[in-house]
Amino acid sequence: MYAHTHQMNRPMATEHKQQHHYNIKVVTRETGLNAATIRTWERRYGLPNPHRSDGGHRQYSQQDIDTLKWLLARQAEGLSIRHAAERWQTLVDLAISPFSESISEPTQTKAAMAEASSSPQLDELRQRWTDAALTFNRQASEQLLTQAFARFPPEVVCTDLLQKSMAQIGQRWAQGEITVQQEHFASALAVRRLDWLIAATPQPEAAERIVIGCAPGDHHIFSPLLLTYLLLCKGWDVYYLGANVPVVAMAQTIRQIRPHLVILAAQQLHTAATLLDMARVLTQEKVWVGYGGSIFNQLPALQASIPGIFLGQSLQDAVENVKHLLVASRGGGARPPAPPTVATRFEKTLTYYAARRTLIEAHVWGTFVAEGAVTEALMPINATIAETIIAALKLGDIALAGDGFAAVEHLLISYRPTHAWLDLYLRTYHQAAKIHLSEVADVIVAWLGAMITTDPRPSFVAL
Repeated sequence: MYAHTHQMNRPMATEHKQQHHYNIKVVTRETGLNAATIRTWERRYGLPNPHRSDGGHRQYSQQDIDTLKWLLARQAEGLSIRHAAERWQTLVDLAISPFSESISEPTQTKAAMAEASSSPQLDELRQRWTDAALTFNRQASEQLLTQAFARFPPEVVCTDLLQKSMAQIGQRWAQGEITVQQEHFASALAVRRLDWLIAATPQPEAAERIVIGCAPGDHHIFSPLLLTYLLLCKGWDVYYLGANVPVVAMAQTIRQIRPHLVILAAQQLHTAATLLDMARVLTQEKVWVGYGGSIFNQLPALQASIPGIFLGQSLQDAVENVKHLLVASRGGGARPPAPPTVATRFEKTLTYYAARRTLIEAHVWGTFVAEGAVTEALMPINATIAETIIAALKLGDIALAGDGFAAVEHLLISYRPTHAWLDLYLRTYHQAAKIHLSEVADVIVAWLGAMITTDPRPSFVAL
């Protein structure tokens, strides 16, 4: 069995930690627990142990907050609260600080971590967890995670079980083997476990502050959330902003938090373009920007468009690169990379296409109605095509939108149109673009033309 905690070498309490100057609101905010749960744990298990004011009000210390986070960490690893409290008491009786079981820095060597990652037991647990999640078996899923955390280091479970499982599930959804409901259910299970682990991490030890969030319009939170946990495990002060972080008021947020580094994630082409917008704002604020996401792995050429540092193709690479970036951001000698310049021609094309887009979409709609074709998915597919074109132009290269019929088909994977329906759609959209766009947007018309297949196909098959 692997130990999955680290030694912090700190006493049970210090003078600072025993200053009881926090009220219940502060404790609930810091731990994520509600007041009723905190009071129940105090009554049943004697943890935490707040001071009572002269008026009888509970007053908590930093140690009380850390105690609750310790209990949450044990829950995240699969222990019941009763057994977690019993472990606490056993350690205290042995004159061992329970805080030595904090999880912010693993004690395992790289060799031990590698051995855990390659364990056949972990492979089996990963497959069983994937199967349980895809069959909506919440109880089995939670039990399997409990077993995994009991046998392996938490970082290994997160990266080699949860992350690899979610990647496999995403691929199966993309191939049409599972439904979006199955993917969402599995994602929710994984995210919930990460939330527990993050809530249980102790106070940060490093002075550097890191902000992490998804690019505007991006709702894929698993990888950014996992990176947040991995960086918290290194002792850094991490502020996770969540999904779909808007550009509006970001400058104000940065001035309030004053981070040393902002990390942005994007998984799709159109959110890589919104990440570009965000990165420009941040570089104007003289903030270092790191970024990553699956779209930058799929299209490495995108990296030339973003004013920031690509953190690598894996989360493990990202953690290592964050270390280097934090060193580079110290002292004020180095400056964040300057924003790249998008060709003026594409800026004009962007404005022109945005103004004429509704005419094209109305033309497409009218043609489909006239031919008696199915229109149910036209609105979301029009939106997908438009955001892809806009993103590619904003990023400076229409070729980023893809090359060939299969590339467009992949963009529309959520709607799964038939080949015949998509062929009709692309021919109609191309014709509408030729009618309603001038030479200012010839790059768009040419790209659409390249999407059209030359294979003989029937004009329409039901979607």
